[in-house]
Amino acid sequence: MVTLPSLIESNITQIIRGKDEIVKQTIICLLAEGHLLIEDIPGVGKTTLALALAKSLDLSFQRVQFTSDLLPSDILGVSIYSPKNNTFEFKKGPIFHHIVLADEINRSTPKTQSALLEAMNERHVSMDNQTWILPEPFLLMATQNPYEHYGTYPLPESQRDRFLMRISMGYPAQKYEKEILRKEIDIHSIEKLSPVTTKEDVLKSISEVRKVRVDESLDDYILKIAEETRKSPFLDLGVSPRGCIALRKAAQANGYLENRTYTIPDDIKKNAVCVLSHRVMVKSLNSDLETESAAKIIGEILDRIPVPM
Repeated sequence: MVTLPSLIESNITQIIRGKDEIVKQTIICLLAEGHLLIEDIPGVGKTTLALALAKSLDLSFQRVQFTSDLLPSDILGVSIYSPKNNTFEFKKGPIFHHIVLADEINRSTPKTQSALLEAMNERHVSMDNQTWILPEPFLLMATQNPYEHYGTYPLPESQRDRFLMRISMGYPAQKYEKEILRKEIDIHSIEKLSPVTTKEDVLKSISEVRKVRVDESLDDYILKIAEETRKSPFLDLGVSPRGCIALRKAAQANGYLENRTYTIPDDIKKNAVCVLSHRVMVKSLNSDLETESAAKIIGEILDRIPVPM
């Protein structure tokens, strides 16, 4: 049986070649009502992935290039005086789209970065004693280059914790890279994509993901993983309760993508590294190695915790 998630995945993979797992994780983030942090070098398809997702779902999309002079109002919006009505009218910013790409998020100041916190967590924007609800579904995809530190402002733990997953796309395998060259697949190729679903169907899928059953033994499994990160001698900071909730939601979405109404231990194991690795703080003086070390530590914890039967 062809499911909605598989339709979305097959549509996006026409453009994003050889990155099926990355596409799946992006869909998981959307269906689990989370947000996605992509750490990678320029030119590997981050913007193309976001655009292809929006086009496949027939959702609105906006890209924001983060720079040191970007202001919170440039993202959220601003109140403008209207002489005609003798009142201030709120002009909505780019955050009021279904899928928002925050490109090079670590190039903006902490003040601007923090402006995203309310939107990411509460899914609304408060300004001038009024609250504006963001459109549903809402997915923030942020990118940053882990190898470039000059002129950047590292994301604080409080903001990294708001992202459901952190992933890296990496270089495509040679056969797929050759295919990209031969078929001239680039960002303009997205225009050839047709929507395979509607906003209403996506919202229905999100509602169904919430109903995917998680056995109590799997909740205990998640808690054991979190407890091990908190006791680890290699970590200064372990997984927070928000991280446990995020892993549970990702497991539910993974189960739904595999056409199940229940979760299994593999749903947790498959997603644990990308859901938890950015939430822990490694005892290391070399920040370049932090991502790899965090993933390795989480992987070792998963290897030694017995899987529920």
